[in-house]
Amino acid sequence: MILSDLSFNEIIDYIKARGLPRFRGEQLFDAIYQGKALDEISNLPKGLKEQLQDVYPKYKILYRFVGKDGTKKYLVALDDECAVECVLMKYKYGYTICISTQVGCRMGCKFCASTLKGLKRNLSAGEMIGQILLVNRDIDGKGTSRNITNVVLMGSGEPLDNYDNVVKFINLASSPKGLNISQRNISLSTCGIVDKIYQLAELKLNITLTISLHATTDENRKKIMPIANKYSIDEIIKACKDYFKKTKRKIYFEYTLVQDINDSDEDVKRLAQMLKGMTCHVNVIPLNDVKERSLKKTTRLMAYQFVEKLKKAGVSATVRRTMGEDIGGACGQLRNTILGI
Repeated sequence: MILSDLSFNEIIDYIKARGLPRFRGEQLFDAIYQGKALDEISNLPKGLKEQLQDVYPKYKILYRFVGKDGTKKYLVALDDECAVECVLMKYKYGYTICISTQVGCRMGCKFCASTLKGLKRNLSAGEMIGQILLVNRDIDGKGTSRNITNVVLMGSGEPLDNYDNVVKFINLASSPKGLNISQRNISLSTCGIVDKIYQLAELKLNITLTISLHATTDENRKKIMPIANKYSIDEIIKACKDYFKKTKRKIYFEYTLVQDINDSDEDVKRLAQMLKGMTCHVNVIPLNDVKERSLKKTTRLMAYQFVEKLKKAGVSATVRRTMGEDIGGACGQLRNTILGI
């Protein structure tokens, strides 16, 4: 357990259980949410700080890279020898951060660098929060302002493979006493763990669910996504319809174009038929180059043509804007390059 795993009330209880007044808990909570290191806290007694050595978060920024478009990619060291990545993107409406939910990933998707070395471990809710706190402080040097308004769970890891910690993170991040980020501004991307989608739907959270679909037939999906050997596309679509029924939240589908695998006119027809009648949107993504893989990239022009065909078939779709390409913006690329793991 680290203290950033705890809510405001839990930290107050933690401090009071040690015979200390409530205001010490408030000071401690403020320091954590300003992204301060323990030795930077000036208003806590030395004796208390010594007691907190083993539970106070020790994560820190190892590397920071800034892209030509202003995108920032961070490599964050955790309390152990592990490290994860997060990406900060600035839009007209403010800052969005894409965070990791696991160290590595065991899903094995062929277009993703974060899965090359498999899964090392899950992140706790506090380690997910920590990525936001560190970057939030890096923006203004203080961490006292809530600069980051949008969160995407689309970095390294499969969020629904770390279900309990991710749900706890969502509750911490959206708490008025925490980051106070609206659940409507939190997006969760999954490769399609069907039983967890049903489970998530029962919580009736206001988050946005994004499905990494990337194919229109089970045969082709199995070529690039091992999860397709367990769950069929039909099962995923059925779960998505249930999710919408329970939450009334629009479903988003990620569709990475891979040359000669999922970019044909027949794929357009199948995708349009598959999503017919659903309240959804398709983000079409040109493939990121992963040197360890042999997949061929579809051109950006072809991506726009694919989208236009989808629109003509009645499907809401756009080509997703590529950001941070010159700094290894795709999940897993920085960690693998810098640490060689």
